[in-house]
Parts: sequence; C-alpha cells; structure tokens
Amino acid sequence: MSKHFDIIAIGGGSGGLSVAERAARYGARAAVVEAKELGGTCVNVGCVPKKVMWNAANLGQAMGFARDYGYQVEPGELDWGRLKVKRDNHIAGINEWYETYLADSNIEHINGLARFVDRHTIEVDGERYTADHFAIAPGGRPMVLDVPGADIGITSDDFFELEACPGRIAIVGGGYIGVELAGIFHAVGCEVNILLRADEDFLPGFDSTLRETLMAEMVKSGISFHGNTSVATIERQDDGMLRITTSQGQHIDGFEQLLWAVGRRPNTEDLNLEAAGVKTDERGFIPTDDFQNTNVDGIYALGDATGRTPLTPVAIAAGRRLADRLFDGRTDRHLVYENIPSVVFSHPPIGTVGLTEEDARRIHGDAVKTYTTHFTPMFYAFTRHREATAMKLVTVGAREKIVGCHVIGLGADEMLQGFAVAIRMGATKQDFDDTVAIHPTSAEELVTMK
Repeated sequence: MSKHFDIIAIGGGSGGLSVAERAARYGARAAVVEAKELGGTCVNVGCVPKKVMWNAANLGQAMGFARDYGYQVEPGELDWGRLKVKRDNHIAGINEWYETYLADSNIEHINGLARFVDRHTIEVDGERYTADHFAIAPGGRPMVLDVPGADIGITSDDFFELEACPGRIAIVGGGYIGVELAGIFHAVGCEVNILLRADEDFLPGFDSTLRETLMAEMVKSGISFHGNTSVATIERQDDGMLRITTSQGQHIDGFEQLLWAVGRRPNTEDLNLEAAGVKTDERGFIPTDDFQNTNVDGIYALGDATGRTPLTPVAIAAGRRLADRLFDGRTDRHLVYENIPSVVFSHPPIGTVGLTEEDARRIHGDAVKTYTTHFTPMFYAFTRHREATAMKLVTVGAREKIVGCHVIGLGADEMLQGFAVAIRMGATKQDFDDTVAIHPTSAEELVTMK
C-alpha cells in the first residue's frame, strides 16, 4: 500500500527543499525525495564551496596587496588539502542541519531515486508514494563533450575533489562557471588556459561592457585564451601530460589537467516522466508557465530542470511562491522572471541586473540611452596591480527608466543588491542622480554618472 502526501518534491536541492518547507509551514503533508546529500548543487558542488575557494583565492592576492600598503608579509602557498578538509567539514555540517531541519518540520526525507508510475504515483527503491502535487526539482549536472579522451578531463563537480592545484590547466568553455574557476586557479598560482570555440562563447548573455572588461583583466593578469579552438581529442602522453588536438589538427600540449565548462544538462532522463505525461524539450528541460506548471495538472517544475535562470535564489523564490499558491490560497502568487540580479565570482567580480544594452536596443530601439564609467578603484592606488572597474546603466524612454545595471570590479558582488531593489521598483536615472553619494566608494559612481 502506498503512502500519500499533499506534495512530494523530487530533488533535495534549493527548489525542492523550499517548496516542501513552505508547504509544511501551511500544514501540508510534505516529502522530499533525494538520493544524494541534501542541499543540491549549490550546497555540495556549487555556490557554497565555490565561494570558499573564491575567498581563499582573494586572500592569497591580498597578501601581495598588503606588501604594497607597507605590511612586511610574504605571500605563502595555499595548503589546498588542508582547506579542502575544512571546506568539506563545513558542507557536511550543512547536510546534517538539513536532515535535522526536515525532521523538525515534519517533512519526510525519502532516500533514493524517484520514478513516476503514473500521474499521481512515484516509486523509490520499490516503495510507492502518491501525492496530490509533485514538484520536480532534480537539478542538473555538468556536460562533457563527446570526443575521444573526454573522460580524462574533470568537471566543475570534480573540482571539489581535487587535493592540490594542478600546475597547468586547460579550461574548455568560457561561461560563468569557466571564468570563475579560471580566476580561482590563477589566483592560487596555476597556469590557466581557456579554450573557446568562438568569441561569443565568453560570458554569453552578459552585457558587452562586462565581457570586454573581464576578458581584458584576465589577459592582463596572465590567463591565456585560445580562440576558435574546438577540442577534437584528448590524450595523456608518456610523460603524464595532456595533449589536446583541435578540430583543425593543431596540438596544444603540456597540461596537467583539463576541466570541462561547456554547460549543464537537467537530471530528468531517469524520472520516467513519460509515465506521468510530462513533456520535456529536446535537451531534457521541462517547460513551465509563469506559475511553474508543467503540461500536466498538479505537476510542477522548479530550478535548473526548467532551463530558466539557473540560480539558487530563483529556485528558492519559485518554490516558496508555488507553495503559497497551492496551500495558502494566494492564487496569483508566482515568481516574475524579470530584473533578477546575479553575480559572477570572477576576478574581478561581476554584478548584473536587468537588460543588457544589446537586448534593450533590440526591444526598445532608439529609446535606449546608456551611461558608462571606467576607473581604477581607490584601493588599487597603492598597489602595483591595477584592476579596472566598469559600470553601465541602461535606460529607456523620456523618463530614462533604468532597465539594466551592470558592474564589474572590486565590491561589485556586494553593492548590486540594493540597486537591484531600486530597479525592481522602477527607479529612473533622475532617482539615481537625486541620491546622495557615499564617498569615497566605487558604488557612488552609480549615482554620479553623467
């Protein structure tokens, strides 16, 4: 006999945990199905451990800056193995907290892989469970190109299993994951090479000012780029080093490691969605409407599996709003997928919200006006390393409503949140101009641009 719930979340990551927690708060009988550690990509092989490594990389750079400010310190070598142990212990503590939290919230944790039997039923390790509602949130995983020798390389998941920093590494792909890991590797002393099939593969979808500034800063720092490079084969040579052969027949030799950063795919193929009638697109993503509904009544999809804005806070917000709608009577409650701020923990970091200049011009044409600034932050006035900051405001119409804000440089990751609130509320350029600046800061440039 099957066990019945009001809602079952398939996936114990940000989306699944959030919808179950909010539903249980309203008194719903909720369960979460997860075969791996709770917390999903973000907690285990994403945002949280990545930020630890980014912090460590920044501390390494800061030791060099400290000498420029007069401190008598010598930059030291990162004890990668020691940091890994501390980082893994931190993540394990979060996993344990989730287990306790689910129990305390009367949410059942079903350990295993879920497969649909029909519209109202799933099976996990031979046991059947039914529910009025299912929230599909299984997350995703890194892609690897289908070329000979591909399994020699590692993925962003495998990055967190490294015990030491490879001396020379090739990163295939220039999306936000690729540039983040490239910056970390470089900051702790690795020789980094980024392989791009085409120029547009570098930070695709981001504003041109951000892309151009980051590329210039990465090159200036010593990171090498190989453009128009499609990997055809990978082989380990007799000396243990990797040889990459391109589709043009060129050889790039001497790498200790290769990391794939060519995108992610959803974990939907093993859910037997066909049994429930849930449709996917050609890549395996589950299309949803504005309310997270799939094509089947009572079945919803959240997070990376939808292919829409794959960010942890987005999955959390969508999950909570879904529970509000289903169990608190707020029938119009849903996430608006506009003006969602995001950060790239690159070197230097990026903060961005709203439309890029390119998208704004495509939509609004000549009604678009932009304001930009480029400068070196005051922090770097005393250092030998001068890192640029660039900012852009994208406005539309006679009132110059701000529809995009893009920042790259020291502190961009922390300064953007408040500006995102203002933009979501419909701020205009005049609103920014009328705001008193905080001096001396980089953020003041956003309210003083002419």
